[in-house]
Amino acid sequence: MIRPVGSDALQPLFVYDPDQHHALMRQAETLPSVVISSQAAGNAVMLGAGYFSPLPGFMNVADALSVAETMRTTSGLFFPVPLLCLLESAALIGDARRIALRDPNMEGNPVLAIMNVEAVETVSDAQMAQMTERVYRTQDPQHPGVAAFHGQGRVAVSGPIQVLHFSYFQNDFPDTFRTAVQIRNAIAERGWQRVVAFQTRNPMHLAHEELCHMAMERLHCDGLVIHMLLGKLKPGDIPAPVRDAAIRKMVDLYFAPNSAMVTGYGFDMLYAGPREAVLHAYFRQNMGATHFIIGRDHAGVGDYYGAFDAQTIFEEEVPPGALAIEIFKADHTAYSKKLNRVVMMCEAPDHTKDDFVLLSGTKVRELLGSGIAPPPEFSRPEVAQILMDYYQSLN
Repeated sequence: MIRPVGSDALQPLFVYDPDQHHALMRQAETLPSVVISSQAAGNAVMLGAGYFSPLPGFMNVADALSVAETMRTTSGLFFPVPLLCLLESAALIGDARRIALRDPNMEGNPVLAIMNVEAVETVSDAQMAQMTERVYRTQDPQHPGVAAFHGQGRVAVSGPIQVLHFSYFQNDFPDTFRTAVQIRNAIAERGWQRVVAFQTRNPMHLAHEELCHMAMERLHCDGLVIHMLLGKLKPGDIPAPVRDAAIRKMVDLYFAPNSAMVTGYGFDMLYAGPREAVLHAYFRQNMGATHFIIGRDHAGVGDYYGAFDAQTIFEEEVPPGALAIEIFKADHTAYSKKLNRVVMMCEAPDHTKDDFVLLSGTKVRELLGSGIAPPPEFSRPEVAQILMDYYQSLN
């Protein structure tokens, strides 16, 4: 199986030993504690699950700035985005060297992790601007990722953590949330050697389904891991339970047995385009995928990124040898009326726009909200029914 990034074995930060876990939970109640941001909580979950292995915890400002500029920490460890725990104030920490990090996304703010505090620093306006520009390629406060990054605070608390909880993800999505360790084990149990991963924050329509089949065939893969984001999205996006149900229905009906696995991970979307694409590849390697599909405007939002910037960054900016996972570069896929099948649009040079079945997101939502299924060349009827039920429940 493919090696994890930067080490021979995954280094998940979740404390699995029950005696140690109970002792730490008791200790946490005696420690100074802070409720962290949703983004930091997602990062803690990813660290605990092994997805961000071998990082030991949250970065200090020097490492975050170095990662923003070079994708390496000051010690040379590869990571594509700054991993900061930003707070509004350090008043509750004082001079404590060990603190409890509490979950902002669950009632009662339960303890998520314990941190050994190595530094408490104030991030300057210039440093925030530098990281924002490098990671998001914009400083527009209307960009949802930029807004979330700047909305956390300017006090960076850093140090290694021990993770004690997987937030709401394990409770709300027991059949879907999986750690990198669990996915690696499932891949091994299935006997898969070549595995392609597909990232989604949306339901999968026919074009997405066929893209996965296409990648599996061309890459000679044994299996597909559909790996959906379960964390916070932007307003108007379809909730994770609805996406989950739609994707599972598609896999049950249109994929061969033991060829596709539906899983999810707990993380808030960054909408950082190219940089987030590298992060996605990073943790897909850690979960055991040998290949990863990156399509047009991967992890993008609005018009902030070029259509294929998330593909070219791997040649232009990722340090050579940093990742072993291979990228499957995909163009927009759509149903060809000429060929009566889904194709990558770049592979149909004799087509015009009118030769494809293309529907805008707005049009699809209008149809679904009116109880009208999109054409079968766009969406499987069984998937469309689940989405229609959701949209009509909003009316």
